[in-house]
Amino acid sequence: MDTALLQKYNVPGPRYTSYPTVPYWNKTAPAAGEWLQTVSDTFAATNSTDGISLYIHLPFCESLCTYCGCNTRITVNHRVEEPYIYAVLTEWAMYRSHFSETPKIRELHLGGGTPTFFSAENLRRLIEGLLAGAEIHEKACFSFEAHPGNTTDEHLQTLYDLGFRRVSVGVQDTNPLVLELINRHQTYEQVEHLILKAREIGYTSVNIDMVYGLPQQRVCSMTQTIMNITNLKPDRLALYSYAHVPWVKPGQRRFSEQDLPDASKKLAIYETCRNWLELSGYQEIGMDHFALATDSLSEAEKNGRLHRNFMGYTDTPTKLLIGLGASSISDSWGAYVQNAKSVEAYYERLRDGQFPFFKGHLLTEDDLVIRRHILNLMCRFETSWMDKTLQSEGVYEGLHRIEELEADGLVEVEPYRLRVTPKGRSFVRNVCMAFDARLWENLPETTLFSQTV
Repeated sequence: MDTALLQKYNVPGPRYTSYPTVPYWNKTAPAAGEWLQTVSDTFAATNSTDGISLYIHLPFCESLCTYCGCNTRITVNHRVEEPYIYAVLTEWAMYRSHFSETPKIRELHLGGGTPTFFSAENLRRLIEGLLAGAEIHEKACFSFEAHPGNTTDEHLQTLYDLGFRRVSVGVQDTNPLVLELINRHQTYEQVEHLILKAREIGYTSVNIDMVYGLPQQRVCSMTQTIMNITNLKPDRLALYSYAHVPWVKPGQRRFSEQDLPDASKKLAIYETCRNWLELSGYQEIGMDHFALATDSLSEAEKNGRLHRNFMGYTDTPTKLLIGLGASSISDSWGAYVQNAKSVEAYYERLRDGQFPFFKGHLLTEDDLVIRRHILNLMCRFETSWMDKTLQSEGVYEGLHRIEELEADGLVEVEPYRLRVTPKGRSFVRNVCMAFDARLWENLPETTLFSQTV
């Protein structure tokens, strides 16, 4: 990559799992009635055909991985499991009471935190409670995040019996020095056992999550890591850029910026991994993701069905995503809400008979138009505004801001169409930023986001 371009465009920017991004949501949360109206409308329009997605946030971890940017609760007290399950099922019952028909579950994902902090039996209670009175969509995809250090064979078998067919294994790195610095307790042998056992049981999709840019990562060590991982032949692999935001996540202060690879070294690590993945038969999907040609994510990209939401890239493009649990985010397409971040505040709102969200955003017509273009760019690296419903003042303002990226060869602009060039794919977040009307209306005075490259 051109070093000058890297220096020019490596600026703080959103990751665009939503538009508008969370810092630019309305200052006041929508009223419960407004939120439920958008949920009801989208549910009525899409449930019978597309179904709905459920994301369950299980925040508990026994120890803090210091690189982590997720909302977590650190504890070794497993008595927290049962009251949390009760709260999640209570929240789900509140939503179900507003549905006009039996919900069809198309996508169900357990995230965290560490979902496998919960015992296999308690996970069974949770999933059976969620599915009671619901239908499972004929194209349903159930998945969960697994920590190699605590995911047992019983976890794998129990969740498989409940309909789960995809497991996402959090590896991040296999270098003992890096793992020690980020306080992640696992071994390569545990990773290998987990993947082999999942396949033996019958899981049809195994994903591995990796992070580049971690403290003390080097090109040579990460080369060995990616070679070891590809030997296990995961169906897909996510290679995420480490987001260093110690002002948001104080645990990241365990190491300093001097421990991190600089921008050029970080990019060299990524390109080394990407080249090896391509040589190993993986196709690059959107931003940060790779998949074998046989994986459903590759098929979704080829068929134009690739979608992106708060869970990342998915091949199930539902318009209604209900997030349950502390800090979960829900998306009704016309609005977003986020639940209270602390477990205590989440419980308190439910005890008061209230939906537990504390902030949100009702999308304007211009928001909806720009959202569509940013989704197109993130999923297909191109977008078009030939259709008048995809034209807006915000889009045309974005086209003026795109001129410099065009001059640098990162995008190609035709009448009513824009395409990100192969050279520009590493800068797709910068391209999206050009269209981010909310960002340009209120440029941040302090750092809100991680670097784009």
